[in-house]
Amino acid sequence: MTAQLADLLQISNQVLLIWFLVFLRVGAMAAMAPGLRESSIPARVKLVLALALSVVVAPVIAADLLVALNAVPVPGLMLMEVVAGLLMGAVLRLFVAALQIAGTIAAQAMSLSQLFGGSAGEPQPAVGNLLVVGGIALAMGLGLHTRLIEFLIASYEAFPPGLRIVGTFALEWGVAGVARVFGLGFTIAGPFVIAGLIYNVALGAINRAMPQLMVAFVGAPALTAGGLVLLALSAPIALSVWHEAFTAFLVAPLEGMR
Repeated sequence: MTAQLADLLQISNQVLLIWFLVFLRVGAMAAMAPGLRESSIPARVKLVLALALSVVVAPVIAADLLVALNAVPVPGLMLMEVVAGLLMGAVLRLFVAALQIAGTIAAQAMSLSQLFGGSAGEPQPAVGNLLVVGGIALAMGLGLHTRLIEFLIASYEAFPPGLRIVGTFALEWGVAGVARVFGLGFTIAGPFVIAGLIYNVALGAINRAMPQLMVAFVGAPALTAGGLVLLALSAPIALSVWHEAFTAFLVAPLEGMR
């Protein structure tokens, strides 16, 4: 009986250690992931979500973690899991930055970049806040939690437990993510850039033809009104483009590195 209890205690210790290692990666990722990091979510809710995701992911990769525990000391393995989770969360967070970049460009084209600062740590234009909230709501409504579970399970193939994340690889992956984000942001804001260019060219031609007319006072309301109409028409398409890019990254996070 005593031997059986000792075996059960050893097994339970292994299970708890595996679950804790998974929680380190999941918690570090959740601290920066879209939809989980938002300041409007209480800290206790974030903790419960991270624990729940760890419970779902742990049974799938338990065998890989057992092998890693036999090859790598526990403190080193814990540090590697935290680094992997932070790197994954940072790259995911870049997709929110893409919406902020698109919102800033669109607000600048609409002459609304200095109005209605956001309620976050860094004030954002109203257009940027609208796109960020809409993008996160769209992702959560279309099953972001399921995608995150799949992403976490797949991450153990991209970053196996015990594998040291080389600085050059992290740098290349981060640079590829930044390039992807800026390209996505400019793509989403493309209609506003084109409309702003056409507006300024037309305004310059009118000013050239009628120098006595104060075209700035006449054109500024039209620019803002036209920008709001364009935002209402293009926002659904822009958010769908963003969501497709975000989902494609969750399915194949290393695709840009190949």
